[in-house]
Amino acid sequence: MPSSKIHTMLVLVVHMSASFVMLVVASNSLSVGRGASIKGKCTGCRSSVKATVYWSAERARAMFSLAYGLWKYIFNKTEFHVLILGVDKAGKTTLLEKIKSIYLKEEGLTPDRIVPTVGLNIGRIEDANAKLVFWDLGGQVGLRTIWEKYYQEAHAIIYVIDAAAASSFEDAKSALEKVLRHEDLKGAPLLIFANKQDLPGVITDEELARYLQLKELDERPYKFQAVSAYDGRGIKSGIDWVVEQMERSKRTEVLRARAGLTGQI
Repeated sequence: MPSSKIHTMLVLVVHMSASFVMLVVASNSLSVGRGASIKGKCTGCRSSVKATVYWSAERARAMFSLAYGLWKYIFNKTEFHVLILGVDKAGKTTLLEKIKSIYLKEEGLTPDRIVPTVGLNIGRIEDANAKLVFWDLGGQVGLRTIWEKYYQEAHAIIYVIDAAAASSFEDAKSALEKVLRHEDLKGAPLLIFANKQDLPGVITDEELARYLQLKELDERPYKFQAVSAYDGRGIKSGIDWVVEQMERSKRTEVLRARAGLTGQI
């Protein structure tokens, strides 16, 4: 077989257990049809790792693709799209700013600087396991028609209710029921934030759950969480839950397949 050069990355799995995978990554020009020695070191290894490999051009390309896919699977964080919905004045944008403040370790906009959303606000954060993109959509009656334009690509829903404004509960319930009936959100995990827990006269998340009595909740993972977008209480617990649900959700598998990401590793 004629010899040719392929510059590639070889990823050797040198140890695998239930708790971790250790990888050695080496870059080398591999001679197709000849033995090519590759030597690499890794943190925690007592000795260097050396391997002699024999490649065909097709196998080299296939192995590179497999190695790159494995690398992405282990080290690249999954990106999830999360809708933030709710009727107007529920505190959605204030909540988004507080989420950014908690995870990005920087001050977001203060409540007195936040104006009602007309259209879309986008926020991005990372936690230990995932990247999250939040789509905060305006809650005024005339703006709710645009919500469904974002349903197909959403992995989960955060629905925000002003738990201190009993006069808004019926509208909030009606709007949420319409969201949950939409086919494009089938199976999407739902996190309901009973917001404004810092205010007097607020109801708890348990009381809100009893009031809503949503039949549609049987069709998806859901959680009620008492939060305050003002002081941050309860927010991280809720976000941790929704990330965990998205990671195990069948909907996530469907969205990956739709994006053509299955079969790459």
